[in-house]
Amino acid sequence: MTREIRFTAMPSDQAAAYREGAPDAYGQIPERRTSPGGYPCRHCLCEIDAGEPYLTLAYRPFPRLQPYAETGPIFLHADACAPHTATEILPPMLTSPDYIVRGYGADDRIVYGSGGVIATEAIRERADVLFSNPQIAYLHVRSARNNCYQCRIDRTEPAGRGVKAEHGGGQ
Repeated sequence: MTREIRFTAMPSDQAAAYREGAPDAYGQIPERRTSPGGYPCRHCLCEIDAGEPYLTLAYRPFPRLQPYAETGPIFLHADACAPHTATEILPPMLTSPDYIVRGYGADDRIVYGSGGVIATEAIRERADVLFSNPQIAYLHVRSARNNCYQCRIDRTEPAGRGVKAEHGGGQ
């Protein structure tokens, strides 16, 4: 059975707060730079074009501190961008040949044995397999080379059941 999934970007309110100078997961103001091109924005899930201003900040995509709440650097368009909405297709920023896809439980802890380096074109299929495990509440897509957070994958539930797609952001 193929499950419906959605690729979930950083929440718009968090992106807006960082653009307005809110401190990141380490209490630092996001750094503003000019893109050489090809950096992935975690809000629109597109690449930041060469010459565009962008922010670098420490991001923790978990609602609270705990031992498995990984924190790392991400990029974000410095100017407002539209949130990612094509939730069922691979985000355009996923241009590497492969990524780490890893499952997390409802307690925001890694579900051991769920992580692996997956070819980009096989991410949807891997998500389907992982979501067959009832212990897995959501997935992360992370860089296979640097372990940087890219986006989240959530189940799309039948109407009326809904899955909460909120995730942390480092405050």
